[in-house]
Amino acid sequence: MRTTNKYIALAVGLGLVTLSACGSSSGSAGGDSKTVTLVSHDSWAVSKSVIAEFEKKSGFKVKVLEDGDAGQAVNKAILTKDNPQGDVFFGVDNTLLSRALDNGLFQSYEAKGADQIKPEYRVDEDKHRVTPIDTGDICVNYDKAYFSKHKLTPPTSFDDLIKPAYKNLLVTENASTSSPGLGFLLGTAAQYGDDGWQDYWKKLKANGVKVVDGWEQAYNEEFSGSAGGKKAKADRPLVVSYASSPPAEVIYADPKPATAPTGVATGTCFRQVEYAGLLSNAGNTEGGKALLDFMLTETFQDDMPLNMFVYPVREGAQVPEEFTKYGPQAEDPETMDPAKIADNRDDWVKSWTSLVLK
Repeated sequence: MRTTNKYIALAVGLGLVTLSACGSSSGSAGGDSKTVTLVSHDSWAVSKSVIAEFEKKSGFKVKVLEDGDAGQAVNKAILTKDNPQGDVFFGVDNTLLSRALDNGLFQSYEAKGADQIKPEYRVDEDKHRVTPIDTGDICVNYDKAYFSKHKLTPPTSFDDLIKPAYKNLLVTENASTSSPGLGFLLGTAAQYGDDGWQDYWKKLKANGVKVVDGWEQAYNEEFSGSAGGKKAKADRPLVVSYASSPPAEVIYADPKPATAPTGVATGTCFRQVEYAGLLSNAGNTEGGKALLDFMLTETFQDDMPLNMFVYPVREGAQVPEEFTKYGPQAEDPETMDPAKIADNRDDWVKSWTSLVLK
């Protein structure tokens, strides 16, 4: 998902930690039973004090193996499921969940605290193969300065993005390799239906949409509104990112601006939920279960928003003031039943690739 190694370049020195393990996990079969290895996409980030608390209470040391964008990480985890790189996988979301479940990526485990998860985020409750951890909205972000300078009203909806006024302004991620790219595709399918989304993408392509491999390139290299994009002299003032991206631009700025330099086109949002699970054939199942339990505690859920720029799923977890001020959740995001995603995702991605990339 979205999350914050996205903003890690901006967060250096702010007390975040991203632990990395190279090669095979020491928590996998035959490894050190006192080490639990988490396999994740590149956006895992957590406070040092929080990891220290888990290690002290559980007796397990944590290693994290980051494995690219969410789509890439899920695919690799599936390919290595018989000899997994770790014990727990974090970062499969509702756009990719069926692929992971259908391929037997996870074993059953009902994490302690699962009864505290908000009902709308619960899935697979009969088998408990995955545990919801966080949620957020994939949305088009816009560069306020660009639109002010050009006296142009920022887009607010999917329909706006195909208007001539916004020609050659949008950059998005590849739906076949990127979680936000796929989420944006699913948002258009939810908005325009099975028969209308392809025509929409034909118009979007004709209107000059640019497609890049992943979020990092789109947001930090192509988008003119981000701190990274400004340094790169980026020229696209619209990007597929997250509703929580504007708070990050405020929090990591020095000096901090009075208002966020970026905004959200609230009519372009798709609700994303991110899960973790105990990997099949994990070497350290006890350590994996302990880590999953910990990820649902108030300590972890309260720490998550300002580290990974996501919303907690636990009832009563704290949402930072910066989120409510600069990046509130969309009031009416597009959603899609996981079963419909499972039935159509691969065909939609194949059609999208033919339409947009060829």
